[in-house]
Amino acid sequence: MPYDSFREYVDALEKEGCLKWIDAEVDKEWEITSVARNYFRRVKEQERCALGFRNVKGYDIPVVLGAIGGSRKIYNLAIGAKKDFGSIKEIWANALENPIDPVEVDSGPCKDVILKGDEIDLHKFPIPTWTPGLDPAPFFTAPCLITKHAETGVGNIGTYRMEIKAKNETGVLWDLPSQHGAIHYASWEKINKPMPMAVVLGADPTIIMSSVSKVPQGVDEMAVCGGLRGKPVEVVKCETCDLMVPASAEIVLEGEVIPGERVIEGPFGEYTGYMGGPYKMPKFYVKCVTHRKKPIYHALFSQMPPSESSLMRQLPEEANIFQHLSGYLKIPGIKDIHLPEAGGSYTICWISLKKSFPGHVQQVMSAAWTHYPTFAKWIIVTDDDVDIRDPFVREWILSFRVEPIKDISFLKNTAPILLDPSSDPAEVPLWERRSSKVMIDATKNWEYPEIALPPKEDLDKVADQWDKYGLD
Repeated sequence: MPYDSFREYVDALEKEGCLKWIDAEVDKEWEITSVARNYFRRVKEQERCALGFRNVKGYDIPVVLGAIGGSRKIYNLAIGAKKDFGSIKEIWANALENPIDPVEVDSGPCKDVILKGDEIDLHKFPIPTWTPGLDPAPFFTAPCLITKHAETGVGNIGTYRMEIKAKNETGVLWDLPSQHGAIHYASWEKINKPMPMAVVLGADPTIIMSSVSKVPQGVDEMAVCGGLRGKPVEVVKCETCDLMVPASAEIVLEGEVIPGERVIEGPFGEYTGYMGGPYKMPKFYVKCVTHRKKPIYHALFSQMPPSESSLMRQLPEEANIFQHLSGYLKIPGIKDIHLPEAGGSYTICWISLKKSFPGHVQQVMSAAWTHYPTFAKWIIVTDDDVDIRDPFVREWILSFRVEPIKDISFLKNTAPILLDPSSDPAEVPLWERRSSKVMIDATKNWEYPEIALPPKEDLDKVADQWDKYGLD
């Protein structure tokens, strides 16, 4: 069942026992991030809830985080999926293959309050500081940036962090020129015109889910949201530019990015677990703010994995890569894809394959990184009898199904992993960095001895009657 708004979704989380409200007063400058980090460290992923902070010191606006990627249960609730990877994979594949265009409406709750000129003050929102003492300012971490290509008019929604620079100015981090937001900005720079941009904070969960996923270039994420929801997103026209935004959004910022202008952005605590930046990036000038009468401020919790951002990147990306290989490229035999959270759900890609012809493994390894130019620096393909989601089994496979000199190959001088500190020293400009990829054939290259385990039926029989052994 699709949610018509972020707050309707928050209500659903609460009813399902997937949201914990914190009533104690918290300081946005240090306390929200510290509470979230302790919570993600102490609570097992399958038991984790979203967190809501009702009483933020100096503000009457609540902050909610962990509402998309706090746990698999939460993500499944947001997307209407069952527990298994297959369901998520099928929902995403269907959305990509059957997008539903948005529908324009006359108005919506996002227009309850309209602020322009001197009325605009971003500091009125409880925007947390995420790495106290190291981040130079608060950052938007869950903004959905809506843009159009200057020539084609094709829309895009992307999530890129935004540093608060002034009451009506932010930075924008487009990590690499291959990112779709950066491609749009380059198209406006080419004609030397300001790029109109709208920023949505707090929308129906499919908006942020599509915004952070690597939807193919040229595909409008708003239509993918419709595919995920099973019905079109209702959108309204911005007050100051020719862009459409979700009518039910909590907060909308309207403005423009000036061609040729660059300012210092960052540093910031990255999804890699390290500080990144500063960089020279464009600046966003806010010309109008619209919001609900009593908005909810939505944030994503990132920095050191495991985090909300690593989990919410993992689940759709696994589905998208599966669709890329099996659906678009029609490569047979793909059983499972796994992106471990320790690698930010981006740097390491495990692929389980039923190998059926010479060169099959090499085809899969070569094709996997074409999903996105900066994707994965470790690509490991193994047999279809392997549970690639078990970290112990993954180490066992590397130990006994890989002969290094024969089974490991390298691809040099490629685009680096986003914000990876190992690619080049910090003084090398972000867009000039280069990296490489490791591709590992971890499949059996000949008939192996039998695996030294009891028969599966014996193990299953014991598992079914486990209580009688008194070992729990």
